[in-house]
Order: sequence, then C-alpha cells, then structure tokens
Amino acid sequence: MKSLAYGKQWINEEDIDAVMEALRGDWLTQGPMVERFENALADYLGVKHVVVFSSGTAALHGAVAAAGLRPGDRLLTTPLTFVATANVALYVGAEPVFADIDRGTLCMDPRKTDQRLSELPRNVRAIVPVSFAGYPFEIESFRAMARENDAILIEDACHSLGGDREDHRIGFDADMTALSFHPVKHITTCEGGAVATGYTELDRRLRLFRNHGVTRSPDQFKNVPDGPWHSEMQMLGFNYRLSDVHCALGLSQMKRLDFFVARRRELSSLYRGLLAGLDGVYQPPAAEGHACHLFPLQVAPEVRGALFTHLAEHDIRAQVHYPPVPMHPYYKNRFGYRPGDFPEAESFYASAISLPLYPLMDDEDVERVVDCIRDFFKKR
Repeated sequence: MKSLAYGKQWINEEDIDAVMEALRGDWLTQGPMVERFENALADYLGVKHVVVFSSGTAALHGAVAAAGLRPGDRLLTTPLTFVATANVALYVGAEPVFADIDRGTLCMDPRKTDQRLSELPRNVRAIVPVSFAGYPFEIESFRAMARENDAILIEDACHSLGGDREDHRIGFDADMTALSFHPVKHITTCEGGAVATGYTELDRRLRLFRNHGVTRSPDQFKNVPDGPWHSEMQMLGFNYRLSDVHCALGLSQMKRLDFFVARRRELSSLYRGLLAGLDGVYQPPAAEGHACHLFPLQVAPEVRGALFTHLAEHDIRAQVHYPPVPMHPYYKNRFGYRPGDFPEAESFYASAISLPLYPLMDDEDVERVVDCIRDFFKKR
C-alpha cells in the first residue's frame, strides 16, 4: 500500500528533459530561461509584470520592500497563515499586526480588518490578505480599505496559482500578488516564488531587490557610467535570484498547470461527496474558482490528535495548517499576544486537519482516506 502525503509534486519525463536541456546550455543562472518563465506567468495571469524569486518567502520579502515599508510602519495580515507572511514585515523593520478570519472563508475577515484599521494609527502601510487553501476571497473591500488608508494591497496567493476570481485569474487584483512554487504547490521549481504586478515602478524595485539592489540598465543609472561594464547598487537588496535550471522546470510544469488545478478540484469534489453526512466532520468552504491547494477538514479538537495518529498508522500523512502566527512563542514573547486574541483562527486551528490532496492521487486514494476516517469514527 502506497504512502499518501498531504501534498506532493508531479515530475514527468518532459520536466526532466527540460531541466537537462538547461543544464547542458550556456546559462545556468541570469540567462534567457528566467525571462521566458516570467513572461509565461504574466501571460497566464493576465498581468503586465512578473518577477521570479528564489522562494515564496523571498517574493513576499521583495513585495514589502518594493512597497517601501520601513521601521515604524505596520503590515496588517491574517493570523491563519504560514509565518512568512508576517515575518517579512519584521525583515524590513516594520511590525506585523493581525485581523481575525471569517470562518465562512477561512480568509481575513473584511469587517474585522476595517475594525483593526480604525483601532490603529494611520501607519498601516500594507494590507496582506491570504487566499487560504486557494479560496478566492472577495477582494474589492480590501482594495477600498487600502485606498482609504493610503496602504498598498499585497495578496499572498501562495496557495492560489490557477484559481479564478470572477472572470480572471487570481493574481490580477492586488497592487502586488505573491506566489510560491514549493513542491506541494500547484507547480514547482523545487523552491521558488514570484510577484505579479501591473505597475512598472514596482517591477523595477522588485528586480533591484532580488539582485543585491544592483542595476546594469543604463536608463536607470544615477552616476555617469565610467565604461560599458558600469553597474550601480541603488538600494539594499538580496541575492534572491531564481536560476535558469529552476525556471526550465517551471516552464515545463506550466504546460500542465490547468490540468493540475482541474484534478485538484475533482479530488476535492470527490472528498466532499464521500464525506457528506459523516457525523463529527466539517468540510472546508467551497467556492467557484477555488484553487484547491488544501482540503482542511475540521473535527472536534479532542479527537483531532487521535485521528491524525490513526491516519499515520495507515500510511496516510495528514498535516495541520496553521498554528496562528501570533500564538508562536516568538510573537507572544515579542508582542504580548495571548490565547483568545484571535478566537476564530484559534478555534479553526484546534480542529483542523489537512487531508492528502495532490494531482498524482487516484480516486481510489481519496476513497481509502475517507474509509480510514469512517473506520476511526466507527470504532469510537
């Protein structure tokens, strides 16, 4: 019986051939494959610019740096996310603050966001909602709040590549949208990420930031060039470049992106049908355009640990997404957060368990997971 992880990449021979071709080429990094991958992503998302980074975290870091966050500023985001969404504020000297989730979407609640903005001084420079698990939350209210508070809107869409919001792809609506290409995501470059934006100035800052803050573009020089070799460091940046080898893999994977998303949706639909009517389990929110990165089931907190162990005993490796960021020891110690500060996110976390969901799964794999869950509750 095969082991089922909560998520897993799908690498085929075409992907391997694409990587081998890049390895045999003249460029391993900073070559033409990077621009090709960026252009393919921009065309797919329907945006003007995409800048690829070495990870999803690096992409988020680039976005807050390009937004100009600095010490004294605040970044407002959801507590129900991976720590990177909040940590990048700390990387630039800003403070992350949080607005609780809407249990109907598992995404940041617009009403609570508006309330938090009214409670805080007007130095919230970035609002960063997360399309958790791939849910295409309603974004217009966040756009309005960003305008009213002179803040930049950054969507953390690291769960959502290939998802749709009304008549367009997720990635189109915010000032900047961050993506991830980790192996459990919709496509993979091993590690990797990207930022999509419609603004040329933000694109310029993002490209500077990922390359040590250095430019070699004559039209951007501030000093008089002293030769054709001239380059300038114009901001403090990092080496967050994604190599041509990684981009070759990403380009190959994009050929199957729509298939990957469609298969995730099929598997999620199968889970929903098989779990319907099972006492003691609560299904995650559904929506048109959902990218179906995760299938976070909810069960009673007192049985969650036992179910997790029961699944593992049958070689089904579930996961839990996520401990609320403010409840991590670092955040409690530094900012004084305490249990009860974000009741909706904390309640969800106490009951959540993410079931295996990835395109390589067969229908029979989903049936096996559900049978195992049914057996658990039957025995209890």
